[in-house]
Amino acid sequence: MSTSHLSEQEQLRREKLAELIMMGIEPYPAPLYPVNSNSIAIKTNYTAETKEQFAEVCLAGRIMSVRDMGKANFAVLQDSHGRIQLYVKRDDICPGDDKSLYDIVWKKLLDIGDIIGVKGYAFITKTGETSVHVNELTLLSKSLRPLPIVKEADGQTFDAVTDPEFKYRQRYADLIINPAVKETFLKRTKLINSIREFLNNHGALEVDTPVLQSIPGGAAARPFTTHHNALDIPLYLRIANELYLKRLIVGGFDWVYEFSRNFRNEGMDRTHNPEFTILEFYTAYKDYFWMMETTEQLLEKAAMDVCGETDLLVGDKTISFKAPFKRISIYDAILEHTGTDVSKMNEEQLRSVCKQLHIQVDNTMGKGKLIDALFGDKCEKNYIQPTFIIDYPVEMSPLTKKHRDKQGLVERFELIINGKEIANAYSELNDPIDQRERFEEQAKLMERGDDEAMFIDYDFLRALEYGMPPTSGIGFGIDRLCMLLTNNASIQDVLLFPQMRPERLNEQDEPDAETAK
Repeated sequence: MSTSHLSEQEQLRREKLAELIMMGIEPYPAPLYPVNSNSIAIKTNYTAETKEQFAEVCLAGRIMSVRDMGKANFAVLQDSHGRIQLYVKRDDICPGDDKSLYDIVWKKLLDIGDIIGVKGYAFITKTGETSVHVNELTLLSKSLRPLPIVKEADGQTFDAVTDPEFKYRQRYADLIINPAVKETFLKRTKLINSIREFLNNHGALEVDTPVLQSIPGGAAARPFTTHHNALDIPLYLRIANELYLKRLIVGGFDWVYEFSRNFRNEGMDRTHNPEFTILEFYTAYKDYFWMMETTEQLLEKAAMDVCGETDLLVGDKTISFKAPFKRISIYDAILEHTGTDVSKMNEEQLRSVCKQLHIQVDNTMGKGKLIDALFGDKCEKNYIQPTFIIDYPVEMSPLTKKHRDKQGLVERFELIINGKEIANAYSELNDPIDQRERFEEQAKLMERGDDEAMFIDYDFLRALEYGMPPTSGIGFGIDRLCMLLTNNASIQDVLLFPQMRPERLNEQDEPDAETAK
């Protein structure tokens, strides 16, 4: 294979690889290595009283730095838990007269980024740093590409790779050099586990529903399309799992939930990715008032489990997840922030107000989308503390039960935190005749050119005709919630592999890691 496209450092590493092989050293040995400890366990638990427990430690990880001291070296090993200092002495690695293995392999052929295994014992250096005195060293994986440059000071690592193209496309390298990135994803897992624990403890049942759907239902969004060859039919990646979860309520389950990977063929920005994670759950014999209280309890618990407190720093703001949360109707919110009462306006009046306020609209937008545009442009950004926006107009909510007391409204809320929607919930519509009429209204919007209008799902209508009990449902944006709890401003920072434009990778166009800055 031609290596003309490689950087000087990459060529040198391949030469070292060939030399190791010539010396009979396997650069990629069999995977079994008897690890019995890790960096953090040793640094946390080693004392003069416990040193016998650490007299024979075996750990493995990546070389992150080396200080050459002549007949000895200090190195930093990074494993999946953290980092620890190694003390590697030539006489210990090569106890006989021939010291060439140490001089050639350790000092010339090993590089930063190589993965090694070490056996030895823990001790504390004269400077007070808990370290491992290495008696045996094994190469486990030779690294052929140099790591991006990082800066270290006062015991902290500062990521020198600020190019988002590199960080998001080569997440594996970003994780190696930047411990804070790994911490974000550990917190993401804690968040999901906390929510799952809450729901399970309250009697909910976790289920799975189809990702490939013949009708993309449950939300107003543009779907991704595909084709099933065996059935010779078009299929859609799901935009929501709502209608399937409601089918299960019809079938007799009282409380079901799903962490759902959803797909929407729409724009990308700091809060939108075409593939994202939603938690939805549906509970029989409950309404949206119960759902607001349950949401408060769930999020307060999640904040405590993930961050250890309910008052969290998000950017330059402190946001409190302590219940209860503020509640305000969407019409009152629009009145508060625009000075205009739109509650009695028709479609043309709403369009006129939008134009007066310099909000971009078009003739495909019905009353619901115009109100949504008003709220999104003029109101949403103002709600920093957790706030329930409640009582939406019926035109905005084709799957929601009509309000029990207020004509023309439905029992719906959106939870807004830090100016962004985090959750959307309803008292679910269970009247099959009303639901059919609202689907038909959506079909008319689709005919006008609204490519986010809902399809008519006749099987879901059939399910409702068997009878669905009064039900409350909610959908949480897990990615956005994770952004809040980890203090990240971009959704790409809480997705391990965010969607990106495909990259040309061949011998001529392969990017050079050393050029990342």
